[in-house]
Amino acid sequence: MNQVFNIPQKAQACVLTGPGTFEIRKVPVPKPGPGEVLCRIGAVAICGSDPEIIRGDLAGTWPPSYPFTAGHEWAGTVVVAGEGVDEFKPGDRVAGEAHKGCGYCRNCKEGRYTICLNYGKVETGHEHYGFIVNGAYGQYQKYSVRSITRMPDNVSFAEAAMCDTTGVALHGVELAGITPGGAVAVIGPGPIGLSAMRIAKLMGAAKVIMVGRGVRLVAAEKLGADACVDFTKCDDPVEEVRKLTGGIGVDEAFECSGAKGTFHQAVRMVKKGGKVSLLGVATDGVMEELPFKYITHNEIAIFGSRANPNTSPKVLSLMSSGQLQVKDMITHKFPLEQFAEALDTFIHRKENAIKVVLLPNGEEG
Repeated sequence: MNQVFNIPQKAQACVLTGPGTFEIRKVPVPKPGPGEVLCRIGAVAICGSDPEIIRGDLAGTWPPSYPFTAGHEWAGTVVVAGEGVDEFKPGDRVAGEAHKGCGYCRNCKEGRYTICLNYGKVETGHEHYGFIVNGAYGQYQKYSVRSITRMPDNVSFAEAAMCDTTGVALHGVELAGITPGGAVAVIGPGPIGLSAMRIAKLMGAAKVIMVGRGVRLVAAEKLGADACVDFTKCDDPVEEVRKLTGGIGVDEAFECSGAKGTFHQAVRMVKKGGKVSLLGVATDGVMEELPFKYITHNEIAIFGSRANPNTSPKVLSLMSSGQLQVKDMITHKFPLEQFAEALDTFIHRKENAIKVVLLPNGEEG
């Protein structure tokens, strides 16, 4: 039986009013169209890409114009089902995705909707929530049914808001694969790197080596890394990783920082016939010099990885079973009204922040 919700005409949202400026204000609650649902946001996590959007570094593209509501790592409750929607009903708890492909281009038909060939063309049906169209930093938002996944009952909204982060990690890991009993290097102990570390172990890696620095490297050791390399305390992190593998190199390396120089390091860390997966997003203009002949002669495979296509049901199931822990990565929670403090905590990693989650409708929505 469908639940009936009392939906206000207006609700709070964090609205970007220009580059680097935002305010919490009441905005009209959107009405879902055909194939869409209106959701009450239970939790939304701050992503590493959000500060860039909020600063306006990519204004004109992300976001295309102002006013705008960002936010794309969310979970919540369906409160209204639009025309033609029969697979979801009011009361369903769902986790969201940022990407909705056009649905008909070649890439979308192959399930690669995060690299939709009609990216940015809203008239084709493409939407990128929190980047090109309004996102989840508010109490209510509408979404295509293609961009939501029903949640298991024993997964909280805050945990499900990690569906994007863990899904990004899973996609990058799936592209390269994991050698059962092998060794893996993860560069960058942020939320995606920590998730990649745990997923690699779940998929059979016997040794996961985390490369990073500071409090997050300390966190990686506590959260399950088999070995840690502090690049600020050694001459060459590549050499240190190779020492930990008897000089052979790791089977797979996952670059999760996007920092200049780390792509080259990842290539040098893997064994002959090894694989490199690039999950970190470098800033525009970062160019990397790579050992062309070395890559060719050692048959090193390199995978670019974008977002989290087709991973939500998998990571939610892993969370539900207890095999993929995410609670200990959620270090801070804030109400929407404290968005500025939440953002500052995330950006400056205050109190050893790893993942910061906002609760727009109060504790657990």
